[in-house]
Amino acid sequence: MVTCADTSFLFSLYGNDAHTSRAVAWMRSQRSALTLTVLSEYELGNALRFAEFRKGIAPGEAALFWAQFEADRASGRLHIQVCNLADVVDEAKRLSATHTLTGGHRGFDILHVATALIVKAQQLLTFDGNQKKLAEAEGLVVPV
Repeated sequence: MVTCADTSFLFSLYGNDAHTSRAVAWMRSQRSALTLTVLSEYELGNALRFAEFRKGIAPGEAALFWAQFEADRASGRLHIQVCNLADVVDEAKRLSATHTLTGGHRGFDILHVATALIVKAQQLLTFDGNQKKLAEAEGLVVPV
């Protein structure tokens, strides 16, 4: 089973927020690797640095949390799936045209759902309630 994660889940897993215990518990319960794309990898790195800039995490924690992410990637707990950006954008355009006027979905949330669909994921991990609605409307299971 292919399971993807958005940045809200990844930040909870590698950062420290209200959902961290749920994210860590979910990861501990899994045997297979979590599938990510370069978009989610990029957005997590930026989110960690932005949190440190805004003083949401202590100085130096962005680098520490990123090192934990890299260690999980090196160990095989995370898998970066290569996908064609043009295909992702085409799918995102379809999702936006179908759902944004009625659901109010943000661009990067749509991109996360689009990438999950492109890599043929069955699950998407997110703590974003609106993104969950979009993912479920497209047939993805959101188990957290």
